[in-house]
Amino acid sequence: MGESCALQSIVYHRGSLRLLDQRKLPLEVAYIDVKCSTDGWNAIRDMVVRGAPAIAIAAALALAVEVSGLDFTGTPAEAASFVSEKLEYLVSSRPTAVNLSDAATKLQSLVSRTAETEKDAKAIFQAYIDAAETMLVDDVADNKAIGSYGAEFLKQKLGNSKHISVLTHCNTGSLATAGYGTALGVIRALHSGGILEKAFCTETRPFNQGSRLTAFELVHEKIPATLIADSAAAALMKNGRVQAVIVGADRIAANGDTANKIGTYNLAISAKHHGVQFYVAAPVTSIDLSLPSGDEIVIEERSPKELLNTEGGLGKQVAASGISVWNPAFDVTPANLITAIITEKGLVTKSDADETFNIKDFMQSAK
Repeated sequence: MGESCALQSIVYHRGSLRLLDQRKLPLEVAYIDVKCSTDGWNAIRDMVVRGAPAIAIAAALALAVEVSGLDFTGTPAEAASFVSEKLEYLVSSRPTAVNLSDAATKLQSLVSRTAETEKDAKAIFQAYIDAAETMLVDDVADNKAIGSYGAEFLKQKLGNSKHISVLTHCNTGSLATAGYGTALGVIRALHSGGILEKAFCTETRPFNQGSRLTAFELVHEKIPATLIADSAAAALMKNGRVQAVIVGADRIAANGDTANKIGTYNLAISAKHHGVQFYVAAPVTSIDLSLPSGDEIVIEERSPKELLNTEGGLGKQVAASGISVWNPAFDVTPANLITAIITEKGLVTKSDADETFNIKDFMQSAK
């Protein structure tokens, strides 16, 4: 849980949480202290920390820090209610990524069960802290499993090629998770296996998570990589420069429709047209079986300033005053454009009969 490298987005020791301020990358590496759930909510909403897995872990640990030193005189039931209400508050910070609400639901259930048998409120908080810390450790192991499954599957699908080039979008690496990454984890695994020729990353407008963060990680890891404008992706595919697109996910519906950073849908359409395989890499916590399709996914709309001003809305104005703005943070890629979904439990592939995903059966078998 220590600070092992500059790319670690979450630095946690019991009672202490520091988050890498990703708004300042790649020019400055700075951490902010998070001492309570309010600090955590603000850090998530303001994009200090981002990426679906990292958001969930940061929220859970922010509350763990708060309760670790809390002078609480209530009953165990009141302690469980306190934790549950704080988690509901944290979930409201960003609505699209299911990992945060999934983690909150599981943690709420844990403290509720614990309150039924414990006689000391401190035991409720201790059980919560232990569970939040386990999330941090498990995420890295899950990411490495995603990388391993994905790299092996791509190698097989591409005829055991020793020269695979892939395109990725947004940031799905160590900065978006507890470590290693999801889609970028697959790229890391391809590289360590000696079969990656090159990784291409998009700028990922308007917040530039690709050019600021993914490019930063690729350079740091000495992975051969090239940055492209979002609008250059179709031309890249037409020129035969990539064999696969690998992206992350903030929420995957029961039919396989996937919400991810805005611009992902564009890439999926281009990939389909050019015969390029399109993969989604995400932990099973990103799968939301309660939603039958992507039509039910709530899409967060960000501040107009992210389009009107440089530096994700923090810099100088670059657009005409008075222009209206539509700035959705995510779009939904239909399942029929996705080749396969890579998880830490294995691959979700389509049936040969009707070319659809059976995610419900996969989740049952993955338990």
